[in-house]
Amino acid sequence: MAEIKLGVIGAGGRMGCSVIRQISKTDGCRLLGACDLPGSKVLGRDAGEFAGVGELDVEIQDRPEVFINHIDAVIEFSSPEATVKNSGLSAEAGCAHVIGTTGLTRDQELSMGQAAHSIPIIYAPNMSLAVNILFALTRQVSSILGDEFDIEVLEMHHRNKVDAPSGTALGLGRAAAEGRNVSLDENAVFTRSGLTGPRRQGDIGFATLRGGSVTGDHAVIFAADGERLELFHRAENRQIFARGAVRAAIWSDGKGPGLYSMADVLGLNPS
Repeated sequence: MAEIKLGVIGAGGRMGCSVIRQISKTDGCRLLGACDLPGSKVLGRDAGEFAGVGELDVEIQDRPEVFINHIDAVIEFSSPEATVKNSGLSAEAGCAHVIGTTGLTRDQELSMGQAAHSIPIIYAPNMSLAVNILFALTRQVSSILGDEFDIEVLEMHHRNKVDAPSGTALGLGRAAAEGRNVSLDENAVFTRSGLTGPRRQGDIGFATLRGGSVTGDHAVIFAADGERLELFHRAENRQIFARGAVRAAIWSDGKGPGLYSMADVLGLNPS
């Protein structure tokens, strides 16, 4: 099988470096392009050297247009605004797009989804293989347990994370809502303060913690009178997200246009 030619958008960031490291040690793929923001201090450097895996003869550019026509798939961890724009570039180039960017609004997701009419887009709030199994478990448990079980989603991240709740927490909330065939928008509770009154049956609550250097902790708690079931995932480093993103990029080879998730990559969606 021919090697999959990959590019990385956001190569100067922590996730970009993790993705480059993952590509360098994964059979069946090769890095052919990398870019970062205009004005970035890493522009012109060798992407492999900057990521700590030795020279790969791939210079970090300031625009994905430089390489996007010469690769099979691009992996992006950047800003929501840049992601929407770059998905359009991928559609024009016929290049699959793997998106790990978080914090996209619903309108931005819809705009990004337009590109999926032309190319395969794999988009997930969390690229970790185990977290995506957690999504599936949350959906299944929620469908089995009745509404006498209250559902709470707890997440903690490092002090510098700028969006809350995390995209993963929202994904877990959506999975819980889907399991019960209800709308998360109508049942989510994001803040509690003061005299809130009793908890409403059917609420899906969220608690957000920030501090230290925590990579990412997520828990889904199903609590009833006399018993509690907790599903938990702890991320110990960013390489787990890079591993999933590269697997998704390889999976995209030969796929038709469409908006896919990591559940598709892992075969977790019903056939």
